[in-house]
Amino acid sequence: MSNPVQPLWQPTAEAIAATQMDQFRRQVNELHQQSLPDYHALHQWSVDNREAFWNQLWDFGEVIASERGERVLGKDTMPGAEWFPDARLNFAENLLRFRDDKAALVERLENGRRRELSYGELFAEVEKLAAALANAGVGKGDRVAGFMPNIIDTAVAMLATTSLGAVWTSCSPDFGINGVLDRFGQVGPKVLFACEGYFYNGKTIDSLPRLEQIVDQIESIQQLVVVPVARSPEQTETDIAGLDRAVSLRAFVENAPARPLTFEQTEFNHPLYIMYSSGTTGVPKCIVHGVGGTLLQHIKEHRLHTDISRNDSLFYFTTCGWMMWNWLISGLACGATLVLYDGSPFYPAAECLWDMADEESISVFGTSAKYIAALEKAGCKPRESHKLERLRAVLSTGSPLAHEGFRYVYRDIKPDLCLSSISGGTDIISCFALGNPTLPVYPGELQCRGLGMAVQVWSDDGKPVLEEKGELVCATSFPCMPIGFWNDPDGSKYHGAYFDSWPGVWAHGDYAEITEHGGVIIYGRSDAVLNPGGVRIGTAEIYRQVEKVEELLDSICIGQEWRDDVRVVLFVVLREGLTLDDELIQKIRTTIRANTTPRHVPAKVIQVADIPRTISGKIVELAVRNVVHGKPVKNQEALANPEALKLYEDLEALAGE
Repeated sequence: MSNPVQPLWQPTAEAIAATQMDQFRRQVNELHQQSLPDYHALHQWSVDNREAFWNQLWDFGEVIASERGERVLGKDTMPGAEWFPDARLNFAENLLRFRDDKAALVERLENGRRRELSYGELFAEVEKLAAALANAGVGKGDRVAGFMPNIIDTAVAMLATTSLGAVWTSCSPDFGINGVLDRFGQVGPKVLFACEGYFYNGKTIDSLPRLEQIVDQIESIQQLVVVPVARSPEQTETDIAGLDRAVSLRAFVENAPARPLTFEQTEFNHPLYIMYSSGTTGVPKCIVHGVGGTLLQHIKEHRLHTDISRNDSLFYFTTCGWMMWNWLISGLACGATLVLYDGSPFYPAAECLWDMADEESISVFGTSAKYIAALEKAGCKPRESHKLERLRAVLSTGSPLAHEGFRYVYRDIKPDLCLSSISGGTDIISCFALGNPTLPVYPGELQCRGLGMAVQVWSDDGKPVLEEKGELVCATSFPCMPIGFWNDPDGSKYHGAYFDSWPGVWAHGDYAEITEHGGVIIYGRSDAVLNPGGVRIGTAEIYRQVEKVEELLDSICIGQEWRDDVRVVLFVVLREGLTLDDELIQKIRTTIRANTTPRHVPAKVIQVADIPRTISGKIVELAVRNVVHGKPVKNQEALANPEALKLYEDLEALAGE
């Protein structure tokens, strides 16, 4: 069947041949006597021959290890697979392989401050901080936490921590005190790196009062290392003089005896990171990721799926509370220049990140679907106002990017680039579906499934389906599965999170479809899927239509239990000065009906002032659904604006027909 949808972009044959992805395909053909003609054949080979694939990726990615071992896969179960069971390696050593004067990290703060470290300087900074951590008694398996903005010092602290075989965990300084305690309180860090303040949306926020509470309530913290951001180093030292267990970053480093940087060799599945689920259904789950799986997966996603090399300048708009920060920092293993930005993406103006893209010659620009939608609503057209000469790829994640978002990027940002909508999660610290510089880009679709990942869509009866909606699963084990959850000795929480639906198969919790040309469409979270009249509808299908209504700035859609069924309720935020009248409601309903089905049309459309989101920008349909049904919402500290939930309590409009 021919596809009537035309691609928005496709690479030339010359461009394909020049990619690392195609180089890898040719290498597979040569080494394994294959004749794989294209990516789809390569993906099938990588799934059918997982051990050969991951083994070759190890070589291609030039993984540094003191031992590799003969075995690629020991026990092959989910959970509990044993990848490279005899290997010994260090994560930081792989990210610090370059020691030259090329820029490694460029830090940009909202207030205009800029700092840069070369690869050689980065190595020296990590060496000094690792000596200080070792002097403070940090060793293999200890936890070190960061309550930090996205700055150079955070990356240095992570690398110093992991060089010692210790475990890094972080969240951003906009987390409230309970959010920090819910996370770090569970994992017991020995050392906490924290900023004394930060800049956001034109304001300077003081963190010191929260630091006092954190140290007071987390007994495991032996040392609080305070990093100056909003104050000078001298003022910081003065202001923390009475703070329990606190020392300035400068004093922490200067007071430690010099020690050459060594890299503690650990097993492949040694804990590297502890990440936190951002759901609102209870205390955050503490997801433990291993050294080897994270490294291999990120090398694969950077070098093959994003074609990152030493020539690139990689930017991702993220905070240290989102897994995309960890993903971004792994770009050091490719030798690229990483641009770290901390602040509001719209301050002082909507185009501020594009100014930076020109100034820093950014070639790969990563952001969220929400940002792209907000940029379009703001009428921003970087193509007309900026050069963007080196920009060759835009990455989007966090939620499904609507078709209109795809078209906006090509129309108003740059026509000749690879727009990669990517999707995976904190659960795997990476992606199941992502970009590919050798494939065309179709509106609304993620280009492909990741190499080595047996990603399928299953119907309710556990059968793989194509061109039908169903549950996104990974049918066989893969190296970047979590080691487990912290404080889950029998593994029951971990098992319950992913393996309850189908034993031995990873069920990710996304409602998705694999298209006829091998792309993936994500329709939203499975647990937020609407079910009017027993028909499953992904919320992304409705959001896609709502994006077309100019009067609307934002929306959230839930299913309300009503008369032994479910009815669709759409909450909308309007542009300033507008109110929701019958005419606008009719316009919204007509737009949705024209491009979907009558079942998608909301029974109720209600104006609200704000939409609750997690700190990483995801809307929280489950939390709103719970409020509407009078149920409690736990873990509100995961929300950037928990006060918005009150807007959905006891709404008269939802009490009647």
